[in-house]
Amino acid sequence: MPKMSNDIREILSMAYQVEVDGYTFYSMVADQARQPAVQELFDKLARDETEHKAYLKNIMMNYEEKGTEAFNIGRRDPVLKDFAATIVTEKFKKEAKSAEFEIGALSIGMTLETNAIKVFSDAARTADEQEVREFYQFLADWEKEHLNSLQELHKSVRQEFWTEGGFSPF
Repeated sequence: MPKMSNDIREILSMAYQVEVDGYTFYSMVADQARQPAVQELFDKLARDETEHKAYLKNIMMNYEEKGTEAFNIGRRDPVLKDFAATIVTEKFKKEAKSAEFEIGALSIGMTLETNAIKVFSDAARTADEQEVREFYQFLADWEKEHLNSLQELHKSVRQEFWTEGGFSPF
């Protein structure tokens, strides 16, 4: 049985914690949101984080047995447009346009995703093994899927919020 590198164990543990944090936050927002489309969006993000957690747990368990070969298991390529299309809806924009809570939640979600991308991108740059490097980059790309969607929503909703509130920074 291969010995698990402490660096890889640490990155995988951080990756798992990133998903736990994301799940916790998105679940809380889904529970507190008043608008159905907003609840649906954050519930979907929370479910995605649950999938990520299970995936990472599987990698960690396989790495204990297979070493870097564990990083070669099937990866789904993030399909940014597909994910964005499921959450960037006119219904969400309409329901969230005057809701400070939702705009704040989108901002916090973007910060969580940005931090996750940095952790994984940095790990990809410093990893010795190609399989591990590619896996970390895959995780960064996975998180970019969420970030891009949240940024698009935030931009749209924020502009509506400013316009309705009579505030324009320009």
